[in-house]
Amino acid sequence: MKIRKILSVVLAALMVVACFAGCGEEKKPDTDKDTGVDLSGTYDIKLWVSEIDGVAALFEKQIDAFEKANPGIVINASIEGVTEGDAASKVIQDVATAPDIYCFAQDQLARLVEAKALAVPGTKAAETIKANNDAFSIAAATVAGKLSAYPLTSDNGYYMYYDKSIISEEDAESLEKIIAACEKNNVKFRYALENSWYTASFFFATGCESTWTMDAEGKFNAVNDTFNSDKGLAAMKGMQKLAQSPCYDSNADIFTDAGVVITGIWAANAAGEHFGENLGATDLPSFEVDGTSYHLGSYTGNKLMGVKPQTDAKRAAVLSQLAQYLTGEACQLERYEQFQWGPSNKAAQASDKVKSNISLAALAKQNEYGVLQGQIHGSWWDIAKVLGAEAKAATSEADLQSALDDYKKAIDALFTMTDEQKNAWSVIGGICGTNWDTDYAMTEDPAGTYTSEALELKAGEEFKVRQGASWDVNFGVDGPGGANFVVEKDGTYKVQLVWDGAETGTVTLIPVEG
Repeated sequence: MKIRKILSVVLAALMVVACFAGCGEEKKPDTDKDTGVDLSGTYDIKLWVSEIDGVAALFEKQIDAFEKANPGIVINASIEGVTEGDAASKVIQDVATAPDIYCFAQDQLARLVEAKALAVPGTKAAETIKANNDAFSIAAATVAGKLSAYPLTSDNGYYMYYDKSIISEEDAESLEKIIAACEKNNVKFRYALENSWYTASFFFATGCESTWTMDAEGKFNAVNDTFNSDKGLAAMKGMQKLAQSPCYDSNADIFTDAGVVITGIWAANAAGEHFGENLGATDLPSFEVDGTSYHLGSYTGNKLMGVKPQTDAKRAAVLSQLAQYLTGEACQLERYEQFQWGPSNKAAQASDKVKSNISLAALAKQNEYGVLQGQIHGSWWDIAKVLGAEAKAATSEADLQSALDDYKKAIDALFTMTDEQKNAWSVIGGICGTNWDTDYAMTEDPAGTYTSEALELKAGEEFKVRQGASWDVNFGVDGPGGANFVVEKDGTYKVQLVWDGAETGTVTLIPVEG
């Protein structure tokens, strides 16, 4: 993790005088657009941005530009690189000491709202944000009808990269023709159908939904899930066509031997290197089941910027203005040009530079069939991911239906969990012959110490501990939401968690002798 500190060069607390032609008036200091309050002053703030090399330096440049655009406001910023996927877990550990501004993946929004870690933009700010950003990003930043964060990107979705030398543009529209081309040319069709984020694409294609709702405190209270239906059965049949093909490979993180890879903008460079002049990028294809054609759907997602609640009203107003600036058109375009981040700002999306990007063009085309990844119960990812494996293993329609029945039972069980079950800790991972699909119970004794039964673990196997069979609260080697714990040596072990009941937990392996 890199830490970059930016100390702005300030000109004391002088008012900046601007001479207008023929008038000689002094330019007024910037004010809070909602209240008209003078915001001049020096502010020490802390920011978390992406850990990608160069991102912090670009934010430094953009903060300098914000100061120039807002004479009288001086920002002394300490910027740290923190992966957006880890940000919420770290913020929730201790909101009081969390950064003033931080970037995070939109699926973490509910947890941050529940932890009271987000300051809601003011009325005028919210109107501006809603007017300037696309509908997906606004929905992603909204909980219980209230805009709670600032859209940063609109590029967290997937589409298709393919080899144009073996698949024509016309054939790229048909799943069946793509499978045939890959089989004929002995290349892989890489699609992570044992990852719920991708598995859902077949169900969205046939008109299924899994829409979760929560209360104003960010707690889930209902779900409308129609996967276990005739439409869901059609989705399973479509998925089975690919899953049972010899060209299918569930590892979409690499391009080796690939004719097709279903992935996103993060893999653009790898796709270009692999396919070269034969690189093609477009939306997902359609598949046919029982005489009906279905266009594959997808999840769409965003990265957001959050502002921590403040006790000082002037400081809160400055942070809001800074967040609006950093997520505005000019800054989003700069991040696109340097890092290929897809803008959420509509004016930035309309620029020729962005529209000429074949990956973002493919994403935009696929987003016509996209479903916003709203707030989803943490257990759903484990419940749904088995459907891809079940489609591959099924030998009859009855097997497919049985998989959907089991899925529905698991969804229903989430709303009948006892407090004891919600608070229980367990071990999960690629251990004991399982593949992150089995929880091993842990027993509390003494208070705050949770220990598993003896487990046969192999060197290189990975695991984590989690609460309530959900990923909302979990521990690895470096705190909440941390990296997987990796077993160093074959042996029989008990996994132990010592937890303070809040943000601190330590996971250790205890060898079992004999």
